[in-house]
Amino acid sequence: MANESDPRLMSRITSSRASRRRFLGGGAAAAAALALGPSFLAACGSDETKSAGPSVTEGPASGSLRISNWPLYMADGFVADFQKASGLTVDYKEDFNDNEQWFAKVKEPLSRKQDIGADLVVPTTFMASRIQQLGWLNEITDAGWSNKKNLRDDLLEASVDPGRKFSAPYMSGLVGIAYNKAATGRDIKTIDDMWDPKFKGKVSLFTDSQDALGMLMMSQGNSPAEPNSDAIKKAVDLVKEQKDKGQIRRFTGNDYADDLAAGNIAIAQAYSGDVVQLQADNPDLVFVVPESGGTTFVDTMVIPYTTQNQNAAEAWINYVYDRVNYAKLVAFVQYVPVLSDMTDELNKLDPKLASNPLINPPKATLDMVKGWAPLTDEQTQEYNTLYAAVTGG
Repeated sequence: MANESDPRLMSRITSSRASRRRFLGGGAAAAAALALGPSFLAACGSDETKSAGPSVTEGPASGSLRISNWPLYMADGFVADFQKASGLTVDYKEDFNDNEQWFAKVKEPLSRKQDIGADLVVPTTFMASRIQQLGWLNEITDAGWSNKKNLRDDLLEASVDPGRKFSAPYMSGLVGIAYNKAATGRDIKTIDDMWDPKFKGKVSLFTDSQDALGMLMMSQGNSPAEPNSDAIKKAVDLVKEQKDKGQIRRFTGNDYADDLAAGNIAIAQAYSGDVVQLQADNPDLVFVVPESGGTTFVDTMVIPYTTQNQNAAEAWINYVYDRVNYAKLVAFVQYVPVLSDMTDELNKLDPKLASNPLINPPKATLDMVKGWAPLTDEQTQEYNTLYAAVTGG
């Protein structure tokens, strides 16, 4: 089990996380897909023609389960342990590389209710919401998900899926500010600190519109939980102002890591999970949620309505939601747990996990972050276009 921060593993995780985050909320490629329309998406559709069969059966789960997940998002031995505990056979694939590419591949077969080769998939919240609105997800039954009670309250009642009928959060993360204290010479606490002339040319912002603009909106008294065009334009204008002043060195995915560690970038918009890994080799690196607030992202487990084994998919979700099992996932992935009261189980594996506020943040930190409201395709295209006009993305 990967409890410790191996630099070789870090580089693999960082690379994987970049692909996963690049399309969160819909980046430039998402805008392109929307602009090109259904013909583009259809061209990327699956050749699979097998029709979906019955998905719900009586009695305990049996047979096989096909899971499509992101790379490096599963603890060593976890799948084998589940198979032993459940008697199910799992075909586990790390073939979910980004949200928009996945949607382009499965849109046409799902629209025809044809099998997509997976009984359970792990998209990010915005994509889960999109396919739910299209009617392409099965409900997760309460009978099959008894450990649902372990979910954090803030995620249970999220506006994207109140009561979590269609999506089971898998892992969460914080989007905030990372800084190199050796380069800044002081603590960074606010968005305004990023604009200090002392750091001219040493600040980086994300290319992803949601990850970049959410915390800036909050510093301006607006919220990504209630986005509108005026709030987006105000945040984009702030970015343009600072770019024109030369304050911003560049716009990044999560390839800010090397420059931040080297001090070429003093302050970067950052993902909490990346900084956990980077701190192992550079204790001068610090991650904070700005005083005005940051944002959070959530990857979720969903069951396509073409599933061949609803019961098995629910059994997997329920197994993940057992705190003992889930602690093993957190120890490997080092993201923020979606389950409540994880401190005791993390302590049993490694006290450093439980005490790390980037892995097991206190409630005060979680209260400072907000998730984006689900956006329509029109909003996504509008917001991405406005931001790309400044970033050049």
